[in-house]
Amino acid sequence: MTYMIDAAPNSVTTVMRALADPTRRAVFERVFESKEISVAELTRGSGVTQGAISQHLKSLKQAGLVAERAEGRNVYYRAAPQGLEPLVTWMDHYGVFWRERFQNLRDLLKEIDP
Repeated sequence: MTYMIDAAPNSVTTVMRALADPTRRAVFERVFESKEISVAELTRGSGVTQGAISQHLKSLKQAGLVAERAEGRNVYYRAAPQGLEPLVTWMDHYGVFWRERFQNLRDLLKEIDP
């Protein structure tokens, strides 16, 4: 089984742009929740055309968030969790920032009202 991930460089901006669209985010969540899913399966019950689903998948693939595997006339998609790494790294950086600020606030509040 060979999955192809877009070789374009992955950045936090690319990932954020890909996940900013609510429909695209919903498509990604469905792919993530499935071991593997086809465009036809993603289209069913989504209220979105197959062409639109394909465009969303293309954006997700370019962002490195999904991988595809062709089998005959069907293309199957699987989440590529490593694609979220730039976003996780970015959030970790700011997590440290906020943890330090909250600790400073706790210390200040203890000084004011022991």
